[in-house]
Amino acid sequence: MVAALGVVFGDIGTSPLYAFKETLNPEHGVAFTHEAVLGLLSLVFWGLMFVVTLKYVVFVLRADHDGEGGILALQALARNAVAGTSTRPWVWQLIGLLGLVGAAMFYGDSLITPAISVLSAVEGLEVEAHALKPFVIPITMAILVGLFAVQRKGTGVVGKVFGPVMLLWFLVIAVGGLRQVLEHPEVLAALDPRHAVGFLVTHRAQSLGVLGAVFLAFTGGEALYADMGHFGARPIRLAWLFIALPGLVLNYFGQGALVLSNPSAIDNPFFRLFPSWAVLPMVILAAMATVIASQAVISGAFSLTAQAMRMGYLPRMRVIQTSGEAIGQIYVPGINWLLMVGVLLLVLGFRSSSALSAAYGIAVSITMVTTTLLAGIVAFKLWRWNRVAVLVGVVLFALVDIAFVFANSLKIADGGWLTLAVAVVVMVVFTTWAKGRRLGLEAAAAESLPLVPFVRSLEAHMPHRVKGTAVFLNADAEAVPHALLHNLKHNQVLHEQVIVLRVLACDTPRVDAHHRIEAESLGQGVWVVTARHGYMERPDVPEFIRILAYQKGLACDSMTTSYFVSRASIGDEALPGMNPLRRALFGWLQRNAGRASDYFELPGNRLVEMGQRN
Repeated sequence: MVAALGVVFGDIGTSPLYAFKETLNPEHGVAFTHEAVLGLLSLVFWGLMFVVTLKYVVFVLRADHDGEGGILALQALARNAVAGTSTRPWVWQLIGLLGLVGAAMFYGDSLITPAISVLSAVEGLEVEAHALKPFVIPITMAILVGLFAVQRKGTGVVGKVFGPVMLLWFLVIAVGGLRQVLEHPEVLAALDPRHAVGFLVTHRAQSLGVLGAVFLAFTGGEALYADMGHFGARPIRLAWLFIALPGLVLNYFGQGALVLSNPSAIDNPFFRLFPSWAVLPMVILAAMATVIASQAVISGAFSLTAQAMRMGYLPRMRVIQTSGEAIGQIYVPGINWLLMVGVLLLVLGFRSSSALSAAYGIAVSITMVTTTLLAGIVAFKLWRWNRVAVLVGVVLFALVDIAFVFANSLKIADGGWLTLAVAVVVMVVFTTWAKGRRLGLEAAAAESLPLVPFVRSLEAHMPHRVKGTAVFLNADAEAVPHALLHNLKHNQVLHEQVIVLRVLACDTPRVDAHHRIEAESLGQGVWVVTARHGYMERPDVPEFIRILAYQKGLACDSMTTSYFVSRASIGDEALPGMNPLRRALFGWLQRNAGRASDYFELPGNRLVEMGQRN
């Protein structure tokens, strides 16, 4: 539970820094009244109960894919649910599209969460010392640069203090809110949902704008599902129900009680909950909590990138394992520096958490819609729940999610366009790479030679055999690898033992050891092998060869095993149907993709790379 607090609840746990303040923003056109404050509090409370507690904690956390969560895991689970059924092809395509949209939106969220979280914490300095206002932006940027700079070290050491810090955070914000609630218990009337309904009815014209601000209290709720694989559903449920949720509710109600008794506190009700001597320590604690919230989102971006690469939506990138024990702790340098530049530009461009809040929410709300629809497919097709119950549940959750999408859509002109633009760019990259890669493989297959007849021809025209094992990586297990043909053509030799290896990424987080390797001997010392790995596993080819040698009793000495790969280049002629801009993008992605040798963990001193153009 404590460990889950440090990773899963950082984002939603720091929402009180800015969420309730933004609901009271005069720009929404809502007059400051006792009833209005109670209505806003009621909307926040019942939103936490319905969207986060009921939807995510009770229902969505059930959708574990071999223990893993997240939008791509849910997409794979939904695809598995409809696989082998009479479902029409457009349903399969819709599932794929929903997963990609949710993943693309996450990247937009990854940009804005560090910016708004850290900036809102540092703004606490202005509460007691207005003279420090010019230093808010430089301090924020310094913290963010430091955060991204230490990513290459991994989260293993820092992660040990994440849980206790967030536990302290929830306890302190709960105590700060409880003090005000005890002094003004009338604020508890907001627990009555009639105040929420009454507010929406009374302020129909302003309700969409206000809902966009209320939604800020739920951002981070999707992390409960995304990070399920790290801790399991039970610790996350317990941490939410007994620590995070009570702390958040007490703090929000404390802020409401404070502004009812002292309307001047509306400028920053979170930090004004605490006495003046505690403001600076709270700024420091808030900065630590927001760094943790940012770290969770950044780590999520690394994990999502690795999953997308292994599922064929992104080209290979350099991935560094930062822990010898936890496979999920990785560092992707390219993504890290792109995020850092984007986050710093956001801070410089918007310059305040209130301005940034206009860009926040739209991406998260769209992700929540995709989660609802995919979870509905899983509940009906995989869990075999009652059709009517599933339909009613999906409609209710979707209506709430869509209401928040419309509410956040009002922010598009004020900054929401930014996260949407990021998501559109990511979607274009996803679809361009996936389509270009598919067309390239089809072109290569059309020009390839079948492997079985080739092996039989060796009996009549046997080339000179040399000692050792040659491993040829090939996407098609039934075709002769181009690297093998080039080796025969130029060197006129064939190794005593030849392994044609196809590496398949599966729609499961991990592959059972018994199903990891399939091997068939074609004679003449030639083996065709299929190695499978999950999207949470790294494709370690030398390890696959060791497993193969153990299972089949092959003599595969690591010092006499050579690895042959083709560095393929797909030309425009192999990409029919793609417009010139997408062909140019695919070409750029192809030129900047990581080396296959790094991706497949191939030893540099035993590697032979050969060029190939399709």
